[in-house]
Amino acid sequence: MKNRSFTLILAPLQGFTDMIFRNTFARHFSGMDEAVAPFISTMGQQRLKPARIRDVDPKLNPGLPVVPQILGNVAGDFIFLADRLAALGHDRINWNLGCPHSKIAKKKRGSGLLLFPEEIDRLLSVIIPNISTSLSVKIRLGRKSGDEIHNLIAMFDNHDLEEIILHPRTGVQMYQGDADLDAFGKAMEGSRHEFTYNGDITDRDSFFRVRDRFPRVRRFMIGRGILANPFLAEELRGTAPENPDRLNRLAPFHEDLFKEYEKIFSGPGHLIGRMKGFWNFLGPSFKDSRKPLKKILKSTSVTAYTDRVDEFFRACPEFMP
Repeated sequence: MKNRSFTLILAPLQGFTDMIFRNTFARHFSGMDEAVAPFISTMGQQRLKPARIRDVDPKLNPGLPVVPQILGNVAGDFIFLADRLAALGHDRINWNLGCPHSKIAKKKRGSGLLLFPEEIDRLLSVIIPNISTSLSVKIRLGRKSGDEIHNLIAMFDNHDLEEIILHPRTGVQMYQGDADLDAFGKAMEGSRHEFTYNGDITDRDSFFRVRDRFPRVRRFMIGRGILANPFLAEELRGTAPENPDRLNRLAPFHEDLFKEYEKIFSGPGHLIGRMKGFWNFLGPSFKDSRKPLKKILKSTSVTAYTDRVDEFFRACPEFMP
């Protein structure tokens, strides 16, 4: 029986969890309920290229319901983009206040804006009354220090948010160290908002450790864990197949994903580069995969890449994430 007492959300991972991945994943695997899309940046001067929002067009996302995510720090530009997303049919939008990358943070975007709760406060005061959708925020504990979360939570309580998605690391930590469950708990207890947990859910043990620790939390976001183990959501639902059957689903999934990206990438370099990115997550989940994985990652042509992938799957490696 499927466990539907919790909601599983595919995390926004730039360069990975785009429309093609989301739809292909949903054709081959189950268990995920929705996805937050990789961020769309505001462009300034209220400009927008239609191609920038194609990825979140509901008509092109039949596999998983998708919530668009905006990256920006100018109220007028944010409202302009939110209006265009609402016109597509979206009634929910997420604001990216958690991106840890320094190039973005230096521009006071993503986690860089967490250093300035008063600015976020002013922006929310303008944005929320002027958009027709609900708004959630995806944040970290702060940019530089976990202590920043306390002022942020107090500020967010002044605004009507759909939810707070909290990854309990700081921006400067990137993905290093352990997610701070104590800090997550304190933030949630100090807030009037609903919280979604995000961070380091990679297997059943890590999921149920978080779920048992925070019984009030009903929504969980998973990103890197799904890339490493596409069966993870099924495992959490109790519907995953036994190990021998998994290879029979992973190989067709890879083939389908490859063919879909082949349709949009203009050159073999871009296509192979995108697929290698996925192998960096998926490959280590196979037993004794170091040498065959290295061959895949060193491929420089489509023929070499596909031959080495076929060789990899023909060897029937044991999948043990």
